[in-house]
Amino acid sequence: MTLPFSPYQEIAAIIDRFTGADGNFSTAISNLSFYRHSAPTMPHHSAYRPGFAIVVQGAKSLTVGQEIYRYGAGQYLLTSLDLPVESHVTEATPESPYLCLTYTIDSARLSDMIARVSIPRQATAEGIRGWAVNIASPEILDASVRLLRLLDRPDDIEAVAPLIEQEILYRLLSGPDGPRLLQIAMSESQSNKVVRAISWIRDNFAETLRIEDLAERVNMSVSSLHHNFKAVTAMTPLQYQKQLRLHEARRLILVDRLDVGMAGHKVGYDSPSQFSREYSRLYGSPPLRDAERIRGATGDSKSLP
Repeated sequence: MTLPFSPYQEIAAIIDRFTGADGNFSTAISNLSFYRHSAPTMPHHSAYRPGFAIVVQGAKSLTVGQEIYRYGAGQYLLTSLDLPVESHVTEATPESPYLCLTYTIDSARLSDMIARVSIPRQATAEGIRGWAVNIASPEILDASVRLLRLLDRPDDIEAVAPLIEQEILYRLLSGPDGPRLLQIAMSESQSNKVVRAISWIRDNFAETLRIEDLAERVNMSVSSLHHNFKAVTAMTPLQYQKQLRLHEARRLILVDRLDVGMAGHKVGYDSPSQFSREYSRLYGSPPLRDAERIRGATGDSKSLP
């Protein structure tokens, strides 16, 4: 049910007009997209990029590591790191579908904003989670509505959208989630070193991960890397790598139609039995059975749930 606030009603109307069916929809504004679903969904494993998502109708559940977050209309999710997650829509009907707008944060624009705006130093807390759920402030809602209105004035997008996006970044930086954005930009902070460790694992997830080498690469001790990595991601480096490997293996099997053995080997598993065991632990069934279930449920061999 749409919240009784006019900004939400207007956002819902715009999303409804530019979607009309279930799914993810890109827009003429490059880093803005819409998500709509008319029924609760099965858990879906994916990777979240830095950004924020405002829920307009319905509700969703997000699992990061072993932590579960539930959020719905009137709230937004902000992520400041690349995170492997499990998520699913929990509240949605054909009459009142789950509606959400997602805005991907441009790191260059964020750095430019931080350089030009004075942010309180107490906001640079370290060791905080790389995501949070909060109530959307009136200022964020107002800027978001104005950004969405540009979709009806496409000639204005190139000139005006960057200005509104800067305003949204400013509102996020000056609000309760400022630390989560600042931890990316603070080049000497422990959290930034964790971000660099995350980037290395993401780009090299198929390689053998030696924690000692990774710690040396980002100029941290092994104990400090473990502590700060888990504080920020709710996972150890090895758990993070494992989820990235399994997400990619599932994509290779379902979308690229690789056989199970080849998919496991490509993401770094030398042992087929270990690959099958860890895949089953994450997705609930072995690779072949999981693929058959998804293909049967979607009727599309190239679709992930």
